[in-house]
Amino acid sequence: MMEWSKLLSGKRLGVEHYHERKHERTNFQRDYDRLIFSSPFRRLQNKTQVFPLPGSIFVHNRLTHSLEVSCVGRSIGKNISSRLIRKYGDPEGINFSEMDSIVSAACLAHDMGNPPFGHSGERAISAYFTDGKGKQYEREVRAQGGRWEDFLYFEGNANAMRLLTHKFKGRREGGFALTYSTLASVVKYPFASIYATAAKKKFGFFQTEEDAYLRIVKELGIPSLNRVADASCSPVSTGDTRPHAKAEVYARYPLVYLVEAADDICYQIMDIEDAHKLRLLTKDEVFDLFLAFFDGKRLEDIKHTMMMVNDTNEQIAYLRSCIIGLLVDECTQEFLDNEDRFLEGTYPRPLIEGIGDIAGKAYKMCSKVAYEKIYISRDVVDIELAGYHIFGYLLETIIDAMMNVNHSYSKLLLNRVPDQYDVYAPTTYGKIQCALDYISGMTDVYALDLYRKITGQSLPAV
Repeated sequence: MMEWSKLLSGKRLGVEHYHERKHERTNFQRDYDRLIFSSPFRRLQNKTQVFPLPGSIFVHNRLTHSLEVSCVGRSIGKNISSRLIRKYGDPEGINFSEMDSIVSAACLAHDMGNPPFGHSGERAISAYFTDGKGKQYEREVRAQGGRWEDFLYFEGNANAMRLLTHKFKGRREGGFALTYSTLASVVKYPFASIYATAAKKKFGFFQTEEDAYLRIVKELGIPSLNRVADASCSPVSTGDTRPHAKAEVYARYPLVYLVEAADDICYQIMDIEDAHKLRLLTKDEVFDLFLAFFDGKRLEDIKHTMMMVNDTNEQIAYLRSCIIGLLVDECTQEFLDNEDRFLEGTYPRPLIEGIGDIAGKAYKMCSKVAYEKIYISRDVVDIELAGYHIFGYLLETIIDAMMNVNHSYSKLLLNRVPDQYDVYAPTTYGKIQCALDYISGMTDVYALDLYRKITGQSLPAV
C-alpha cells in the first residue's frame, strides 16, 4: 500500500543533490509558478481546445481550459487535504496542506504535450506511422533498439512528460525540475507504449523518459502491478520479440485521479457553455442539461436564483458554477470514501464515474449531447480536417529533412528548427522524436504559417 508520507515529496527531478536557498514559497507552489511563466504554457493560448481559433466569439483554447482545470483541481485538492488533516491530524513530514498546490500545478501541465489542431494532430501522427510514409522507418527503429509503439500510438500525455522532464540541448538536467509529486500527478497512464492498443492509444511515457519515471515511482513508493491481466493494458502483438524488462504497469498515483476529475468536469461543462455561445445549442437545451444535475429543494433554490437576472449568458454561467461546485463536492467524497483503494492502487475507474446517480446521469447526458452536437459539428470537423492535412504534411517534410540532412533543401528547412532540438540525433528513433518535439510544440497559427511558407502559398514581403 502506498503511504502519504512518501507520496507527497518535494524533491525535484534532476536537481536532487542541489542545495537550494530557502524560499518563502514551497517547492510545490514554485512548480505552479514555473509552469505559468514558461513558454510552452504560454503557447497554449493559440492551440485549439475544441472549437476553431481565432473567432469573433471567444471560446476556450488550451490555455484558458488549463487555467480553469487548475482552479477546479485546486478546489478538489483543498477539500480532500482539509478532510485528511481532520482525519490524521497534521503529522510532521506529511504535506497534506500542499495537496491543492500539487494538483493545481499538475492541472496546468496536463495539456502541455498536446500538438496543434486538437486531437487531429495526434491522429495525424499515428496515421503517418500506421499506414503513411512513416511506416518505412519501423524496421530501422526496432533494429536500433527504439520503441516503435511510441510513434504508432503517439500520446499527448506522454509528450507532456517528455516536455517537463527531458534535457533538451542547452537546457538543464530534469527539464523543468518539477517535484516528483507534481510529475507523478501528470501521468494518467502509468505504463509504456507497448501496452497501448489500436483501440486505446494511451500510455504515459516514451522510451526516453522511462528511466525518469522509474526514479519517480521508486521515490514515491508507487508499486508495480506486475502486468496485471487487463485487456486495456495488454502488450500489443507487433512482432517485436525483444525483452522489455523495465516495462511494467504501475499503480496510478492517487492525485492523478484529482487532475483527471478536474479536467473531466471542465471540458464537459465548459464545452456545453461554449456551444451555446456559438449557437450549436439553444438556451432551453442548455437549461435542460444543466438543471438535470439537481433535484428537490436544491433545484428549486437554483431556479429561483437563476431567475433573478434576465441575461441568458449570466443564467448559464450561474448554472455552470453550481454544477462545478456540486461535482467538486461529489468527487471529494468519492475519493475520501475510497481512500484505501487509491492507496492500494486498485480504484478501477475515473473519479467522475463514481459520483452520485443524479449527477452521474446528467453528466452522461452532457457527454452524449456534446458528441452529437459539438464534437462532430461542421466547424469542429473542418478544423480537424485542415489540421490533419497540415500536420501530416509538416511531419512528412521535416522527418524527411532530418533523415537527409545533407540535402540542400533539408539544410534550408532545418535552419528553422530551434537549437534546443537535436536535428543530428544519431538514431532514427532520435530523429523522429526530434521532429515530433518541434512540431508538437507549435501553435495552430505557427503551424499554418510554416505550412503556407514551405508550400509557397505565402511569401515574405519583398
